[in-house]
Amino acid sequence: MDIKQVVVATVPARSERISFAQLQELTGLHPTVVGELIELGWITPERTTADAYLFRTSDLYRLRKLERIRRDFELPLLGASIVVDLIERIDYLENKVRELNRLL
Repeated sequence: MDIKQVVVATVPARSERISFAQLQELTGLHPTVVGELIELGWITPERTTADAYLFRTSDLYRLRKLERIRRDFELPLLGASIVVDLIERIDYLENKVRELNRLL
């Protein structure tokens, strides 16, 4: 009689966070640029117990948008971050207006 062993493997849960190295790879930004944005408070990653940064996927999209605007309009880092903040604010307000219009 053959006894077959059943192995149950669990797949790690997909994380909503990405590491500093993954962020660099996905954005192409230099570590000093990311560091400056962290110091400015423009992005606020979580810190692990090993003192490493973990970023949200929304940070990734913000950084890609920042780099695209910075490159396309040849803006300094601070100027591009202000533009991204304003674009996000406009998007938020336009969504609020749509919601209010639906209620009328």
